[in-house]
Amino acid sequence: MFHAKIKSETLKGIVDVVSTLVDEAKFNINADGFDLKAVDPAHVAMIEMKVENGAFEEFSADETELGVDLDKIKEVLRLARSGDIIEMEQDEEKNRLILNVGNITRRMNLVDISGMSDPRVPNLSLPAMVAVTSDELQKGIRAAESVSDHIALTATPEGFEMYSEGDTDSVTLRLPKDLLISLDCEERARSLFPLDYFSNMVRSIPAGSVVSISLGNDYPVKLEFEIADKKGSVRYLLAPRIESD
Repeated sequence: MFHAKIKSETLKGIVDVVSTLVDEAKFNINADGFDLKAVDPAHVAMIEMKVENGAFEEFSADETELGVDLDKIKEVLRLARSGDIIEMEQDEEKNRLILNVGNITRRMNLVDISGMSDPRVPNLSLPAMVAVTSDELQKGIRAAESVSDHIALTATPEGFEMYSEGDTDSVTLRLPKDLLISLDCEERARSLFPLDYFSNMVRSIPAGSVVSISLGNDYPVKLEFEIADKKGSVRYLLAPRIESD
């Protein structure tokens, strides 16, 4: 059993973050809230999310698993205005999720979760950690997109850098230590990443959020941030693109 009410903008934030990587997701729900883990189809990126029941206006649930088509949720969200409350209810008998927004009711079949196993999250101990606002990251991405299809992230004891190099041009965003929220880095750490994945991840992060970036040398990058008025947490992992000599 699952029944909840949530602000449309809160639900939109949750869906945007997950749908960056997957079209369908398995939500593991209990009385405390829900969590999910998912890997994109190319196995390049992973998301781990936890949302407390306090993110909802109302929330009651037994332990259950729901397979959800995120595009269908987006269709309902397009019908909602800012401030609208969306009611969600599991119909166990017909294996459906029922959503109510205003005087509209949408009944959608749940996705078969028999093939949706929770991926194992690697236990990465990365040597460098930078905390920066999502706005600064988006600025660097906008500059890089017209230049290249990959982006290098570098942390040093002096600061953080985003660098992209194309056939003819290059672009750099440098943030010295005094412009960062925090920096924990004893020696240089650098990895290269596909820009399309990194860009989509960063664009899903709520504006003004603090993003923790953990880096190593040719290791995955870990992005961590809060959503749902700090009642939820998200961790993205993105595999590096190994540079040839």
